[in-house]
Amino acid sequence: MAHKILAVDDDPKVLKILKHTLTSEGFEVHCAGNGFEALDMAREIRPDLVVLDLMMPGMDGFETMQKLKEFLDVPMIMLSARGEEIDRVVGFRMGVDDYQVKPFSPMELSLRVKAVLRRSVMVKEKENPGTKKVLRFDRLIIDYNKRLVQNGDKIINLTPKEFELLWLMASHPNQVFTKSHLLNVIWESTYEGDDNTVNVHIRRLREKIEDNPSKPTYIKTVWGTGYKFEYQCILGGDQQE
Repeated sequence: MAHKILAVDDDPKVLKILKHTLTSEGFEVHCAGNGFEALDMAREIRPDLVVLDLMMPGMDGFETMQKLKEFLDVPMIMLSARGEEIDRVVGFRMGVDDYQVKPFSPMELSLRVKAVLRRSVMVKEKENPGTKKVLRFDRLIIDYNKRLVQNGDKIINLTPKEFELLWLMASHPNQVFTKSHLLNVIWESTYEGDDNTVNVHIRRLREKIEDNPSKPTYIKTVWGTGYKFEYQCILGGDQQE
């Protein structure tokens, strides 16, 4: 499932760049032209990360951030044409997770967004170690905390990337994942030539978890789009160990 990004800036050109850059990286991007719009939109979409401009009329970035934090616990990246140290210090003291000076490189910003999201996920997992559960699909069991995969009585050895790929798809049963999205999330790559990396890992997963890899039960190909983990039952909610 794509992360939702709220981009806030009073300059339509900047918003256009942000939307194009982050959408191309696989994010779901929503745009607001000022702080008031940002508050309304944040309540509606509940973003996973906010990118907001410091210098906005009516309600500047710092005030907008303070009001967002009253009901939203997500990382925030501040944009500013001012690169003075005092602005960065004030921003970090107020809770900004990262600070990007304008004009900015779209690629650098996308990398910053990914890094901040990655840190946020790691922190939440450490604070709430029990949030990851055990997935059960008939004889197939996937235990995130133990990094354990079992099919019946057989323990299946997976590489770290194979496990991450399986967990991502299995924790969202029946959701179709494009190859580009899988590359972005698992390998943090946007190079289309890396498609074969996904294909190889899917093939290896099938060989390891499927009873008949040529006729997979779980990992299905959605022709022209990507792959999905097919099943009608979701989390084993009371099966956390």
